[in-house]
Amino acid sequence: MKQFKILYTEDDETLAFLTKDNLEQNNYEVNHCRDGQMGLENFKKENFDICILDIMMPKMDGFELAAQIRKCNSDIPIIFLSAKTLKEDRIKGLRLGADDYLVKPFSIEELLLKIEIFLKRSQKNILTEKPVYEIGKYQFDTSNFVLFNESEKISLTQREAELLKLFLDNKNSVLKREQILTSLWGTDDYFMGRSLDVFISRLRKILSNEKGISIENLHGIGFRFTM
Repeated sequence: MKQFKILYTEDDETLAFLTKDNLEQNNYEVNHCRDGQMGLENFKKENFDICILDIMMPKMDGFELAAQIRKCNSDIPIIFLSAKTLKEDRIKGLRLGADDYLVKPFSIEELLLKIEIFLKRSQKNILTEKPVYEIGKYQFDTSNFVLFNESEKISLTQREAELLKLFLDNKNSVLKREQILTSLWGTDDYFMGRSLDVFISRLRKILSNEKGISIENLHGIGFRFTM
């Protein structure tokens, strides 16, 4: 059985020790870094399967570290662990391409479940079935998470790309909210629902000038992508 490798950044030594110990007891290999700069240097030197990042760190905060990681790798799952509880911080993290955002103090059981879900999903690589779709004036390259035409290129996060592909595979049909959440996150969770709303808002903005294309909100039911 493969031992998955985790990049873990946290400047609180006590919390880092406890979290690292729990992860290692669950058969994960953990590379702990005390600051964001050290985290980035280690990420560039080694191959990791998932990143778990604190936000408030010396030298480079978690937001900047996530942005730098996404420049190197658009696929790897990223989970933020942070004491920052403001909605704006959570949204900022998700827009940077994070897969989840857990607020301290967090449950180690919940963290382990999230890690398992994201690793299973990344291993399946669900975006390989049909590599390119036509969407209005754009082509959607599912393998590289890019919408493009002759004059424009728009990079999507992996989650945005997965959501758009799910809509395209079910265009003009109603997708229930819980169906979308389970397909993308493996769970129908309130906080994942808030994350879903962020991704849908960005997709709407990107496609707002495309005639005949819309993501309709069916209150209390779900969404319908039409084109």
